[in-house]
Amino acid sequence: MTDGFSRRGFLASSTLAAAGVALGARDAHGAERGAEPGAHAVDDAVDQARAFAYSEATVSELTAQMAKGTLTSRALTAAYLARIAAIDAAGVQLRSVIEVNPDALAIAAERDAERRAGKVRGVLHGIPVLVKDNLDTADKMQTTAGSRALVGKPAPRDSTVVAKLREAGAVLLGKTNLSEWANFRSTRSTSGWSGRGGQTKHPYVLDRNPCGSSSGTGTAISANLAVVGIGTETDGSIICPSSICGLVGLKPTVGLVSRAGIIPISATQDTAGPMTRTVTDAAIVLTAIRGRDERDSATTARDLPTDDYLQALRRDALQGARLGVARNMAGFHPAVDDAFDAAIAELKKAGAEIIDPCNVPTVGKYDAAELEVLLYEFKDGLNAYLASRGDTVQYRTLDELMAYNRAHAAQEMPWFAQELFEQAQAKGPLSDAAYKEALQQCRTLSRDEGLDALFATHRLSAVIAPSNGPSWTTDWVNGDRYSGGNSSVAAVAGYPSLTVPMAFTAGLPLGLSFIGTAYTERTLLGLGYAFEQRTKARRAPGFQRSIS
Repeated sequence: MTDGFSRRGFLASSTLAAAGVALGARDAHGAERGAEPGAHAVDDAVDQARAFAYSEATVSELTAQMAKGTLTSRALTAAYLARIAAIDAAGVQLRSVIEVNPDALAIAAERDAERRAGKVRGVLHGIPVLVKDNLDTADKMQTTAGSRALVGKPAPRDSTVVAKLREAGAVLLGKTNLSEWANFRSTRSTSGWSGRGGQTKHPYVLDRNPCGSSSGTGTAISANLAVVGIGTETDGSIICPSSICGLVGLKPTVGLVSRAGIIPISATQDTAGPMTRTVTDAAIVLTAIRGRDERDSATTARDLPTDDYLQALRRDALQGARLGVARNMAGFHPAVDDAFDAAIAELKKAGAEIIDPCNVPTVGKYDAAELEVLLYEFKDGLNAYLASRGDTVQYRTLDELMAYNRAHAAQEMPWFAQELFEQAQAKGPLSDAAYKEALQQCRTLSRDEGLDALFATHRLSAVIAPSNGPSWTTDWVNGDRYSGGNSSVAAVAGYPSLTVPMAFTAGLPLGLSFIGTAYTERTLLGLGYAFEQRTKARRAPGFQRSIS
């Protein structure tokens, strides 16, 4: 769920019943066994990848067709399964889906039967959804965080997010690849790589990196492999892959969405959230997955808002909004700064009042304390999660997982090691004074002296900043070369942030972030929607081989 801490930001074999194609075995580098396709084959695959009947389709559009009887969920699900087979497992080989649900077509048929009988569970009824492979699903699929160590029996119980998706009528299409252990294993990792799933590619330029750790969801939804997806974030792993892959991504306030049944990093920063192609779809998904859950105390600590997020989506939502321009969260790339200035001009034209500069005064001051908190909480949370899996996992502690990685280094550590695992294992319990001091420092700097103070002083609706720098070339030898981003202040505070497509540079997407204080998702979605409707910056990926 994180994009690393050097300020980089931070085997699929299921049968595709719809297409009659199996995902090929992959080696430790993420390459399909056998020769890579030649140039002409790649060009043909790119042409195939661009052609899809449901390209850029939204939840509302597809739901309307199903309501009219001109489309069935089963036909829609079969189309997405065939597309996964054609361009994810084969063709341009995006490798964003780590596993497809063998029951997806049967579930879709059930949703169709329910609709014919007059039972519609919710706005996601019959809609194919992909979720990240760190969310428990009590079905025939694995939950592994991308590690071969957890391959075995499926989880005994759905994560709460998955349960809510099922209740809303969604068709669980499959699971997405991720940066292994949500990018919390090595200080030199490559985002989008896992021992189980290999390397996920960038959907716009194939040799570029999709960012982590929800890289698989980012690539898959951008490439139209499902209607909507679920990512998770500790620091940057919804915002970065969403923005770098040209998506809308919402990291909710910690406590709005249950973390129960999600492989953890941090009890104080983790959250799941929607990754979609439109702000409207993000609002729909958030409505479906939010809410109180006795399995997660963060959701029961206070009364949660019951906002109707869809009602907040107004074209005039920017009129009179006070937006603070965090210049100290920009400046990492000239093309990004130019795009940011153009976005600010559009926001002004839409009636927003711009406070520029409006810097977050504590940016970066909490970095060391954040890492300390995450190391402590990872060890504590992961050991508790593994214990909750009972006999469905063979390795029950972080220490045992480290031993597994050493014993299977050729598969699990061919390019980078497990320095963060080792640092976490060396930590004591959460009762340690060092942990408590670091946690308090994080809260003071990110909230009291950071976002809360800034919002109160300037009476802000949101802070804005560029979400990311341009994607970098994937490099297993050197690891990520993170090009800039702004996820940390909201992540450390546990506050919401929304990224919306802003522009392109050299064919690579850039996003604009709207950052708020606790439980201001309604405001952020409204602002993001108004910006989206003015700019229409999102465009479908072209699967270009390389920029050069």
